[in-house]
Amino acid sequence: MEITTNNAVVSGKIASVPEYSHEAYGEKFYTFFLECKRLSSTSDILPVTVSERLTGGEYQRGDYVEINGQIRSYNSYCEGRTKLILTVFARDICRIDEDTVHKNIIELNGFICKPCVCRTTPFGRRIADILLAVNRSYNKSDYIPCICWGRNAVFAGRLNIGDNILISGRMQSRIYQKRLSETETVERTAYEVSISKAEILYDGGNAPV
Repeated sequence: MEITTNNAVVSGKIASVPEYSHEAYGEKFYTFFLECKRLSSTSDILPVTVSERLTGGEYQRGDYVEINGQIRSYNSYCEGRTKLILTVFARDICRIDEDTVHKNIIELNGFICKPCVCRTTPFGRRIADILLAVNRSYNKSDYIPCICWGRNAVFAGRLNIGDNILISGRMQSRIYQKRLSETETVERTAYEVSISKAEILYDGGNAPV
């Protein structure tokens, strides 16, 4: 991985028909979902954004591919509120064999931008939610939700807004039920980075740790 701020390498099967998303500076972009198998029997279904320049319209549902890129975020206005949307933004894409072991490798260097939420599950396991601001060129940033468990959750409990941390893990999809009223719920999918390793680079005062 050459870029140390925001790296994503994911591979698997294209699980949906690529659809037109938007155009920027004359370049068309398409989106699809990638089925990325875990070591267990489950899979993560990850959103991918890719330029027509990279695909040439050659990739279809059912193809097996590896994607190198970054995790990007943007705000979408839906149902009267703003929702944070995550996607794997492809910088390169290539075909792979069906029996190739699926990759899901994420590395982020960013800043804590809101208080970490730490809690304990009913089974006594520690869990923490982190929102990481990862700088991009042209004074832009991506805001990436992360989740960690056990010792990493205890580590997250010591973090403060402005702390610069380096994390590695995988991007995961998680289905949950959102309650709309006392009698109505709807199924939603959340995307986040599950942290396997984390370290502090600088504290909020920019002092090396």
